[in-house]
Amino acid sequence: MTADDARRAIAARAAAELKPGEFVNLGIGVPTMIPDYIPAGSEVFLHSENGIIGVGPRPAPDDVDPDLIDASKLPVTELPGVSFFDSADSFAMIRGGHVDVAVLGALQVSEAGDVANWAVPGRDVLGVGGAMDLVVGARRVIITMTHVTSSGEPKLVPECTYPLTARACVDVVITDLAVFRFVGGRLTLTELMPGATLDGVAAATSARYATAL
Repeated sequence: MTADDARRAIAARAAAELKPGEFVNLGIGVPTMIPDYIPAGSEVFLHSENGIIGVGPRPAPDDVDPDLIDASKLPVTELPGVSFFDSADSFAMIRGGHVDVAVLGALQVSEAGDVANWAVPGRDVLGVGGAMDLVVGARRVIITMTHVTSSGEPKLVPECTYPLTARACVDVVITDLAVFRFVGGRLTLTELMPGATLDGVAAATSARYATAL
């Protein structure tokens, strides 16, 4: 499986977590692929913090409108009933608890549900963006990430060593190997991705976890 195939498999699995009627914010990276896997008419309302509700799938190259972008500055399409507003109203929605789900990428997730997703020590940082608001403002937080780094280091760890975004905020983690949920506050393996094995997940995970398959 190529890296792009793995990212798309994660995005497709994350799309299956979304329920009709939910307002969902998508972060940068893998989450931006999710609109392509949401069935038409599903009544999942995609929110972008630059001020859009009603984001649709990515446009075809010939249909790109350079003025119609999401918070990742990627081109989007509009679904019927789309709404536009300023970023102050958008963050009022997030901070007021009116976003049901935030789907974000991450650098690390700890076994306690802490997440680090905005800074790597020693590298330039543009800023945290809306991540800190989203992980505490959304009712449910789904993390989408590859299971290990490009050098093979686990991203599911006992404690985060990168600067934290927030503590104990993660509900679901979806990687290219498995799906984990926090059940009773404990990181729990609930599903293997196609082709993955229990031994393979264990070898790629340094965090302690329960198994419920």
